[in-house]
Amino acid sequence: MKNYFIKKSTLLALSWTLIIFILCCTPGKFIPHSNWLELLSFDKLVHASMFFILTSFWNFVLIRNKKITSFYKLVILIGCISYGGLLEWMQSFYFSGRSGDWYDFIANTFGVLLAWFVFRKINNLQNL
Repeated sequence: MKNYFIKKSTLLALSWTLIIFILCCTPGKFIPHSNWLELLSFDKLVHASMFFILTSFWNFVLIRNKKITSFYKLVILIGCISYGGLLEWMQSFYFSGRSGDWYDFIANTFGVLLAWFVFRKINNLQNL
């Protein structure tokens, strides 16, 4: 399974990046609505999960290309956090029926940082 992700890492990373973009562009009227308390918790979990997966896929690209250096890890970290911020900003100004949310950005960033931490721990264990 790990080898599959590594072999297909670039395709998976680019596809997931596009899927997140499409989901974030979707007009608000097409997003299911529920009780705001339920949505608040679930929505943040979804944001964190999407960006955890995004960062993980891009980390697999590093593994595949044997580019696991501090520089490239930092590029992935800053790139994924910036992508989450850019999407929230675009929701505020460009996507109809959507609004940017700082808490969504925080959830996005949490997902990125969690994936980065997990990847770092796994990488450290493999180097023992």
